[in-house]
Amino acid sequence: MNDTTQRRYAIVGTGSRARMYTRALVDTHRDLGRLVALCDTNSTRMAVHNRIVTDAGQEAAPTYPAEDFTRMLREQAVDEVIVCTVDHTHADYVVAALEAGADAITEKPMTADLKGLRRINEAQARTGRRVTVGFNYRYNPVHSQVRELIASGAIGEVGSVHFEWLLDLRHGADYFRRWHRDKDKSGGLLVHKASHHFDLVNWWVGARPSEVFAWGGLFFYGQDNGRRHGLLNDYERGHGAGSAENDPFALHMKDSPDLTALYLDAEHEDGYQRDLNVFGPGITIEDDMSVLVKYDTGARLSYHLVAYAPWEGYRIAFTGSRGRLELDMTEFASTSPDQDEAHPVRGMPAPKENTQARLLLRRHWQPPEEIPAEVGGGGHGGGDNAMLTSLFGGADDGIRPDHADGGNALLTGLAANASMASGSPVRVADLLSGNS
Repeated sequence: MNDTTQRRYAIVGTGSRARMYTRALVDTHRDLGRLVALCDTNSTRMAVHNRIVTDAGQEAAPTYPAEDFTRMLREQAVDEVIVCTVDHTHADYVVAALEAGADAITEKPMTADLKGLRRINEAQARTGRRVTVGFNYRYNPVHSQVRELIASGAIGEVGSVHFEWLLDLRHGADYFRRWHRDKDKSGGLLVHKASHHFDLVNWWVGARPSEVFAWGGLFFYGQDNGRRHGLLNDYERGHGAGSAENDPFALHMKDSPDLTALYLDAEHEDGYQRDLNVFGPGITIEDDMSVLVKYDTGARLSYHLVAYAPWEGYRIAFTGSRGRLELDMTEFASTSPDQDEAHPVRGMPAPKENTQARLLLRRHWQPPEEIPAEVGGGGHGGGDNAMLTSLFGGADDGIRPDHADGGNALLTGLAANASMASGSPVRVADLLSGNS
């Protein structure tokens, strides 16, 4: 495929996560698309991404400040925009791309609030352009196995789903030291993180949420909790703080040339600090959440997300009219506070490259049957690479999530947030109509 026929991509938001897309377009998936522009509020971070481009032997991509986003779309004849900005700004860029005649791929969640959801849905209906949400966990092969088993009728009609997700002390803590700690920017973990999980349930059982009830709170992180649990160290941020040197919860960006280049060296432009104290003030999101969901099929979900566990992974069980399907996933069996080969940067979670899975089918009146679980290599159990191939290959693989999928996952989290605030169940239809 040559440059005249390749699909033209631009990336807006050039933080750490966006590097996956930059590297794919200039290296592993370069035959499927062309990176033609970068856009950000911070020129230093764009320069870091362009070093990835030039190191791959390609000419540096043109860079544009955020306020020139629509000019970039026009000048570079962009076919599809990849949105990797802060969650609450996703809708701004998705809508602008659609209205300019481009398609959009957005990192999850699709957006962070109801207003953004409405704007995206209206723009998509008006323009007919395509919106894709980067739910990479759909592409983990064991998750496709689960979907196929349920669709085959192996456990009959699904009546209930139990879903427990554990973030370990490295991964969980990381949401409490950066912009995600501000609920106005991220929607909290039930939007930013759990949208992955709610999308999986919707996809697995072919359902949409109809009513949600939730409890949640800040139990572990934050200043008061750190003091109560004897974990509080008196520093604002990890970098340059002597009291952070031996704190296992501190992020040491100086350990990482990548984090130094993307964040420490970029602070002079926007003042963004990537390494705040997880036991400091100003955290407005929850770290322990329980959610009950009723679906339009009649199935019900009990879901629990905790962000301070000693190990990382998740457990899912589907109970149906003919049996039960259980999936246990271990991403990290334990968490060490020390630097090692898996964790070369103190405080940072390691890539999820060694996921272990156990899939068990328990039919009524029969002994349990262990089914060989397919887990891919690389990030997120093979999900990252498979998703990139799907996104840039453009094939209709039956997995690629669209704006409706992104909206249904988001609505579960938004309804859960509304329920936590009100103390009452929230009907999704009422949330959409503004009556909740």
